[in-house]
Amino acid sequence: MDAKIKNKLAGCLKILYRIYKTLFFVQSGNCKFIPNCSLYAEQAIINLPFHKAIMKIIWRIIRCNPLSKGGYDPIIIEKEERE
Repeated sequence: MDAKIKNKLAGCLKILYRIYKTLFFVQSGNCKFIPNCSLYAEQAIINLPFHKAIMKIIWRIIRCNPLSKGGYDPIIIEKEERE
């Protein structure tokens, strides 16, 4: 996927996440995770294949709830196995 398309898609996902967070969670001003969910989504879109990025973003948003501890959770880029 072209880098410009990925960057635009990452921007759109950030906006959608902010809307989701505003509607369903109380804004405390602080994110539970490092990097925050918006940056995590952007890094996932840029560094991973689209289908894997979407799966990681959805899993991260599911974990972003009042019962989770949060903490350091960077994007882990899996190396492709060479045949």
